[in-house]
Amino acid sequence: MRLLNFLLVAGLLCMASLTFAQRRALVFQSDFGVKDGAVGAMKGVAFAVSDDLRIFDLTHEIPAYNIWEAAYRLNQAAPYWPKGTVFVSIVDPGVGSDRKSVVLKTQSGHYVVTPDNGTLTLVAEALGIQEMREIDEAKNRLKNSNQSYTFHGRDVYAYTGARLAAGIITFEEVGPKLKNEVVRIAYQKPVVENNEIRGNIPVLDIQYGNVWTNIDGPTLARLNIQKGDKVAVKIYHNQTLAYEGTAPLVNTFSGVKEGEPLAYMNSLLNFSLGINMGDFATQHKVSSGPEWTIVLKKG
Repeated sequence: MRLLNFLLVAGLLCMASLTFAQRRALVFQSDFGVKDGAVGAMKGVAFAVSDDLRIFDLTHEIPAYNIWEAAYRLNQAAPYWPKGTVFVSIVDPGVGSDRKSVVLKTQSGHYVVTPDNGTLTLVAEALGIQEMREIDEAKNRLKNSNQSYTFHGRDVYAYTGARLAAGIITFEEVGPKLKNEVVRIAYQKPVVENNEIRGNIPVLDIQYGNVWTNIDGPTLARLNIQKGDKVAVKIYHNQTLAYEGTAPLVNTFSGVKEGEPLAYMNSLLNFSLGINMGDFATQHKVSSGPEWTIVLKKG
């Protein structure tokens, strides 16, 4: 009898472990902020789908309507989450329009539930497109929400993402298959031309005012720019010169005196600019986005 009880308990534990392992993390991102109940409503919808879900926040502080920054933050974080994670990203100034509501399955095995409005630009490039499906709202929409036209984050995306993460629906049950194409936002990719590197300022390290670029170490190496070298920098907003100066390429902020500019490789191993104990972006009126371009050369 004791052996039978032991085997029964062990079997139940094993089944519980398998069930837990099958559940995917559900990660929310939006431009809603947390001043009102919007984020709580989405999480409530997800929890009502399955109270076993593991729900997390990427961020809800994307600047209002800033699809580009949503694309960047999603791409910044997604590779560090386990295969099978479901991301729900809602920065949707076109809510209620004819933009498609989709789920992207990346070649890395991650899922992104979002409007196809440019949000997928960077993650599609970095992680690849395995398959795209359009959300069938006749099957994957919160019950009795058909008269709501302005909160698809709650009614469509949170609901569909939760059902997918909980294993209630398969990816194939999301809706009809689409071409492996996403709406893309144009931006300057890193290129080397005429002994200069041209790239983009995709985002600011907003807490400290550091300027992050999409120029990586191998691209710098093509101009033989190494630690200790002076780097000549020009920054353009559209075609207008916004900043020109030089900075040494160092490992840490303490590599220069307080108040002095520096160049460094950020946590994503991309070229960045900062001021030791200062705010480079504010001081030099530099911002970020697809319309911001940076040009480097060895100083």
